[in-house]
Amino acid sequence: MLVLTFVVSLVLLILGAEMLVRGASKLAMSFGISPLLVGLTVVSFGTSAPELAVAVSGVMTGNTDVALGNVVGSNVLNILLILGLAALITPLVVHRQLVRQEVPIMIGISFLVLWLAFDGFISRLDGLVLVLLLAVYLTFLFVQSRRGSGGVDADLPALASGWDRHWSVQLLLIAVGLVLLVLGADWLVEVAVSFAQSMGISPLVIGLTVVAIGTSLPEIATSVLAALRGQRDIAVGNVIGSNIFNLLAVLGIAAGISPWGIPVSLAMLKFDLPVMIAVAVACLPIMFTGHRIGRREGALFFGYYLAYTAYLILYAQSHDALDEYSLVMSAIVLPLTVITLLIVLLRELRARRIRRIRQSGG
Repeated sequence: MLVLTFVVSLVLLILGAEMLVRGASKLAMSFGISPLLVGLTVVSFGTSAPELAVAVSGVMTGNTDVALGNVVGSNVLNILLILGLAALITPLVVHRQLVRQEVPIMIGISFLVLWLAFDGFISRLDGLVLVLLLAVYLTFLFVQSRRGSGGVDADLPALASGWDRHWSVQLLLIAVGLVLLVLGADWLVEVAVSFAQSMGISPLVIGLTVVAIGTSLPEIATSVLAALRGQRDIAVGNVIGSNIFNLLAVLGIAAGISPWGIPVSLAMLKFDLPVMIAVAVACLPIMFTGHRIGRREGALFFGYYLAYTAYLILYAQSHDALDEYSLVMSAIVLPLTVITLLIVLLRELRARRIRRIRQSGG
């Protein structure tokens, strides 16, 4: 019954997110909003709705570890697994706005969450601060869009056509999608907690792995399909936007409605939150060099997600190889990756300087 309920809850989450994203995207596109802005806002919020539903359900039932683990695990998964898979399918051209604006915002918010968590809690006041920052961010995006910085895509009228082009159908899709998301999230949290208790695994690890993968399925489907269809702004914007929404909206609302806030474990402070920040920071040099994520970068991201998941599995089992594995990752693999990224970044900066010199000389 646990397995059956888990499968049904995932199906409800996926269907609900699909209906919500479809209805909300079409509704937004009818106003002539650019695909990048749609990916950063409407699609990101829609695909983050499962995380929000799971987090709210988790704090309401006292399972705060699942709520926090889901947010952090989803952010790591969004970049390493989803961008990795999408880039392996087809190289992703990254919009300049993402490199200059959204990725630094994501990194800044990630550091802010770590700072807020230093006292061992994401308090209700912390949650209010995050939600207020979300309101500021959304207002900034829409003002920026009105000033014409994003540009309106010529294909928007075609994207807004179809059987669901009428606003009443779009609103119905949004409403039904929200209902399915709430039901699916409630069942998924119950199953995850029961599974953790029966297997002797902590709810935090379950939230970082099983629940994070389950609630990130809409992002996986959205970004992979967008990459296959050539809508790369939506593919990348959805991932970066979802991470921002997860931290500001999901974590902020969950902490705000929890009577005592969300407790942050020592393991989360020492490992999972720093990993989330490291993954966010790694996006900047990769996206900065040529404004693209190639297949090599995609393979690097995907490989790191497998390594991260392997660590969580070893940690959950208290495996004898955990210390050796951690040593290899922290003392060899991670430093080599940082050095490689710095070399790539310096080469790109040098190449740009040479091009500017040649252009000025010509």
